[in-house]
Amino acid sequence: MEQPQPRFGYRLLAQDGLARLGEISTARGAIRTPAFMPVGTVATVKALYPEQVRQAGAGIVLANTYHLMLRPGAERVARLGGLHKFMRWDGPILTDSGGFQVMSLSKIRKITEEGVAFQSHIDGSRHMLSPERSIEIQSLLGADIQMQFDECIELPAETGEVARAMELSLRWAERSRRAFETFASPGQALFGIVQGGIDPALRRRSAEELAGLDLPGYAVGGLAVGEGHEAMVATLEATLPFLPAGKPRYLMGVGTPLDLIESVARGIDMFDCVMPTRNGRHGYAFTWGGVLNLKNAKHAEDLAPVDALSGCPAARDYSRAYVHHLIRSGEYLGAMILSWINTTFYQELMAGMRAAIAERRFAAWAQEVKPRVTARG
Repeated sequence: MEQPQPRFGYRLLAQDGLARLGEISTARGAIRTPAFMPVGTVATVKALYPEQVRQAGAGIVLANTYHLMLRPGAERVARLGGLHKFMRWDGPILTDSGGFQVMSLSKIRKITEEGVAFQSHIDGSRHMLSPERSIEIQSLLGADIQMQFDECIELPAETGEVARAMELSLRWAERSRRAFETFASPGQALFGIVQGGIDPALRRRSAEELAGLDLPGYAVGGLAVGEGHEAMVATLEATLPFLPAGKPRYLMGVGTPLDLIESVARGIDMFDCVMPTRNGRHGYAFTWGGVLNLKNAKHAEDLAPVDALSGCPAARDYSRAYVHHLIRSGEYLGAMILSWINTTFYQELMAGMRAAIAERRFAAWAQEVKPRVTARG
């Protein structure tokens, strides 16, 4: 008997105001939304074993097309059995298109209608990344969710430049869709990326044009690039009404706990950000009592656990004094402990939001939690 082909899908399970509780189905399992995706840029969530990421509660991780195409190479990963096998992660993986990294990391780049010619930030080798090549790489990696190739520009920028990049990204979205039909496997999905800076009219045009492609999901890109929290929130309010309600909505590269809460309140379903692990490597702990700077000398003799309310064993078992010592000594274990704690905190924050939406008490939950998670210690 022929087995049914795996299908990508999204179910809206409950709504409280604009906040949405849902479930994304993939060939490698379901993703409960709102969801936060730990960032595994080069096939690893920095300083963590895959088992720790899973135990923290993550249902999906993100990997990076730009970095993996340069090292070890998409074709090599494919020969080795695909990215899931390579990094020992059996859940869903989303890959970004590489567009943001090409714009921000490559030494020399030239943008044309065809794509972006650039030099590697690693060894100076020359490459061309186009919508077709980006999708081919993501398919070789075996990504469950793939992102269209787009141009992401830094803000602030002139309106004309923002419009030019948005229109180019729309044309690249159509080319990405056609390439996806050629390279992708059953059960995989392609998301479009809404661009347009913080201009409401440009965002609306981008959203409406992408919605016309009837893609499985949509991302809001081009934020968290210097526009500030209030502008980000206003841009979401100007964008989300023009995206299909029956498709998942992904806010790329965001953000702080406050960013996540405010974005879910406006209808976002998915997030990714390096903040939990990057801030952990720099001595910061996200806790249910606020953000702790464990480099600070005031923690040098503090025997309290990092976070007694956390579900992470490291948060309960290690003292602030000990982690302060590790961070000040430059020991790897300090970064490992804080990355684990922070990754767990972000997953617990999302679980709290999901429960609050299910019980139709999201606004009250947010009002109670926001002062706690934004405190500084």
